Amino acid sequence: MRIDPYSLELFIAVVQEGSIARAASRNHIAPSALSRRLADLEAAVGLPLLIRSHGGVALTDAGRQAFARAQTLHDQLQSFAREVQSQSGEIAGVVRLYANASAIVGFLPERLRAFQAAYPLVQIALTEQISDEVVRACVDDRADVGVSASAAAPAGLDTWHFANDPLIVVLPPDHELVASEAPTFAEVLRFPLVAVQAGGALDRTLKERADAAQLPLDVSVTVNSFDAQCRMVEAGLGIGIVPISAASAFAGSRGFVRRPLKEAWAETRALRVHALRKSSRLKAVQALIDALIAP
Repeated sequence: MRIDPYSLELFIAVVQEGSIARAASRNHIAPSALSRRLADLEAAVGLPLLIRSHGGVALTDAGRQAFARAQTLHDQLQSFAREVQSQSGEIAGVVRLYANASAIVGFLPERLRAFQAAYPLVQIALTEQISDEVVRACVDDRADVGVSASAAAPAGLDTWHFANDPLIVVLPPDHELVASEAPTFAEVLRFPLVAVQAGGALDRTLKERADAAQLPLDVSVTVNSFDAQCRMVEAGLGIGIVPISAASAFAGSRGFVRRPLKEAWAETRALRVHALRKSSRLKAVQALIDALIAP
């Protein structure tokens, strides 16, 4: 039996995308060539792995087991390649970076541009996730480095300060709260809110703070990005509480009014860098950590 790593990578992509065409586009390969690879893989294992239809693909029972094993093997091969590359005299290889949305829109672009200028042989595989998932990925060793808004990290992780990112209130210019130089959380909760990323760190923080103050949280709509949140605020569907990084990225040129949120927990919000505690790290991983936590 001969199964090559590229076929496994394509099989994983097809399952993740739910479509041969989308997986082919993602991997820059013709759909017909990808289909042949899948057929060869099924012939090698002697069982059908996928159920094909006009609506896409689904896994057979054998396919579900094969998918789990393929992911494990793919991760092991990636680790093998990265560890071998780290033994060369150059800093090179792939670093898996997970980060939350406010880090990605507010701070990482310039930091990563400077890092890649200094280390052109290092490739950053960036994945956006909510803060809890960033931390979980670091704990599970699915991420080499994480950036999140989680205030506390579990045992086994090293954590460093990355950037201050206080929360502010985003308002349409004609809103009543514009008259306040720094509204309190209680004042903000008098009005409907546009929330972002249900289950994320910010969403959880606002719900916890509202519960602690015994104040109702009136959420008019929930969206999945700060850009969409700012657009909903602009359309008059509510006001938003956002990190200053997100407001700078999305609300700076749209006639928004921004006000500090007058609460200690909002003013001291910060982003942190995480990495699984190890006796030694790949050179490229340590180089990225050093770059992110540098003043």
